[in-house]
Amino acid sequence: MEKKQLQILIEELIRFRDARDWQQFHNSKDLALALSIEASEVSELFLWKKSEEVDPDKLKHELADVLSYCLLIANNHDIDLETALLEKIAINEKKYPIDKAKGNAKKYTDF
Repeated sequence: MEKKQLQILIEELIRFRDARDWQQFHNSKDLALALSIEASEVSELFLWKKSEEVDPDKLKHELADVLSYCLLIANNHDIDLETALLEKIAINEKKYPIDKAKGNAKKYTDF
């Protein structure tokens, strides 16, 4: 069976982490805090700017940080993110049927 792309990325992150003896710092609570901080750094790139003014290299690196922490948290809890994302899309398709949600920014509870 061929490895999933996300699993390959997780293995590369773990290789990087373990070579530096950082596993001791990578409990899920601290990874979740780091994820939140990195997500805030993504937001900060857009603060007081138009979307097209954001530095694409900085955005690329901040998004990579966010993804890295997501992958590590998922790994800690044996969550297959590819499957989880597909499940979440299916859930959202039921919550946001096209006939009610198309072109509408309301939350599903407000339809």
